[in-house]
Amino acid sequence: MLDGKTIGFIGGGNMAEAIIKGLLAGGFSPAAIMVAEPTPLRREFLASTYGVELHEENLDIARRADILLLAVKPQVAASVLAGLEQVISPDKLIISIMAGISTGFIEESFNNGARVVRVMPNTPALIQAAATAICPGRKATQQDLEIAREIFSRVGTVVTLAEKLMDAVTGLSGSGPAYVFAFIEALADAGVKNGLPRDVAAQLAVQTVVGSARMAAETGEHPALLREKVTSPGGTTIAGLHTLENGRFRGLIMDAVDSASQRSKELSGK
Repeated sequence: MLDGKTIGFIGGGNMAEAIIKGLLAGGFSPAAIMVAEPTPLRREFLASTYGVELHEENLDIARRADILLLAVKPQVAASVLAGLEQVISPDKLIISIMAGISTGFIEESFNNGARVVRVMPNTPALIQAAATAICPGRKATQQDLEIAREIFSRVGTVVTLAEKLMDAVTGLSGSGPAYVFAFIEALADAGVKNGLPRDVAAQLAVQTVVGSARMAAETGEHPALLREKVTSPGGTTIAGLHTLENGRFRGLIMDAVDSASQRSKELSGK
């Protein structure tokens, strides 16, 4: 479905780089990828590393790309969209990974009725292990959704949802890697506190999380059942879980997702 298409990235940050890596790994030609990036050193890095075409100005990319992927910070969305309006035509597909920015906001920025698909990936896209949600704008077609799915399936798992759920996705999987990294760090610090060397504690903490996640993914069992299999009566694990419950561990995680979801709504002006 991407055959013969050119993809233009507005913004050449980490997430754009992850998507480019996924496209190239899947056989997409670097000659069909263009990136607009204002920072000279970043342009040099992307051009030399991936062989894609780099430009400083957004309009240079937007005029020529069949698919335009918006990969800038949501705080600059309004100014970036205003600068693109003159060259956006109905035959272009607009894919946005700007957190909290609705398809309606993007559509209203382009008077000619742009076709928009909103996407929320997360940072494990950098290792082709992303969790990504996509949703269509009012004028997006089923083919547009399939194109977005094809692009993002090259960097991980993709689900399609209604747009009203995208703020929840942002709070859960969009921000979720940071919660997991904080947990890994805390596990390692606890190991050091109890006498383990720092490098050993870090290695054990990372592998514990990786292995546990693989068990959940590969067995398909509910996390509560997997937890029970680790928890012997009167053992060490139940003692640790008791401490987590006293500290509202699960409640704090839920609160974190709530806070991030609310911030996503604030960014979109809801």
